[in-house]
Amino acid sequence: MVKPTIQAIGTAVPHYALEQKEIKEFVASMFRSHVEHIDKLLPIFENSCVKVRYLSRPLEWYAAPHSFSEANQIFKEVALELAEKAALQAMTRGNVGPTDIGMVIFVTSTGIATPTLDAKLIDRLGLSPHTRRLPIWGLGCGGGAAGLARANELAYSMPGKSILLVAVELCSLTFQRNDFSKSNIVGTSIFADGAAAVLITMDGEGPAILGNHSTLFPNSEDIMGWELVETGLKVRFSRDIPSIVRRYLPDLLQEACGKWGIEQEKIAHYVVHPGGAKVLDAYSGSLNISKDQLSQAYKILIDYGNMSSASILFVLEKFMAETPAKDEYGIMLALGPGFSAEQVLFKW
Repeated sequence: MVKPTIQAIGTAVPHYALEQKEIKEFVASMFRSHVEHIDKLLPIFENSCVKVRYLSRPLEWYAAPHSFSEANQIFKEVALELAEKAALQAMTRGNVGPTDIGMVIFVTSTGIATPTLDAKLIDRLGLSPHTRRLPIWGLGCGGGAAGLARANELAYSMPGKSILLVAVELCSLTFQRNDFSKSNIVGTSIFADGAAAVLITMDGEGPAILGNHSTLFPNSEDIMGWELVETGLKVRFSRDIPSIVRRYLPDLLQEACGKWGIEQEKIAHYVVHPGGAKVLDAYSGSLNISKDQLSQAYKILIDYGNMSSASILFVLEKFMAETPAKDEYGIMLALGPGFSAEQVLFKW
């Protein structure tokens, strides 16, 4: 049976590349007079594994106060620019023209717009005015995998057409300069900006998507998410996320494999969201896999930081570039607000 395949991937990041050392010094200067024992928290910047991150604005912009409206206006401008760049790259790599795309799935959690940015993106890319749209907001770090799962399901209804999945996150624009919580400091040590675009089609030559499995943890909304404050989106996440991964992920993966009718031992490849160094270590330990099997995720974390929903698609791009096709099973794994888990089975 013909399955949806990943035809091509494109990625894009903003112009401002900053080394982790620069951001650490900035946070220290911003928070030193407000956070007791700040020096005990600063090692998280070295422990994060992140070396470089890309931000939508120069570092000095984040030192000044900005309204939610101002930051969101920047989001709309920069996110659209990055989405277009990533989409055009994917279309070029996949040899796909505007008339070949029948749907755009647009994923984000770091800014808002109505109409959603996919409407403007369709116009910029020269797609048909009859292109179907599916904007998805609020899935956070799980959004890239969830978007791919929805594309897999919808591709069967669109033979002869490609689906364009776009995930764009400008996490830096949610920075709250007056939030002196540990969560905010941890967030400034890992989060970054970026966009990724994936073309999914029924007749491609890339990895075949075989299935997906979504899980929502009951009464877990406090683990990860946003709080809407006057100055914008304030980050909220629990320090227990790595321990949650260790506790629940083995059973979640076993449950998914049972649904798909495969043995877990048959999974050769793991494409996971690089939520942070401790999260990646928890993936490795709980699933009894080597860190080498997560090498692409570690590399994306080092070179880009955590770009929320877009990150796992960066990892997927790197995996496809470095891994020869051998008709082996692989799985994509990501966790996000809800608290939720997204798993996508593929073969490559």
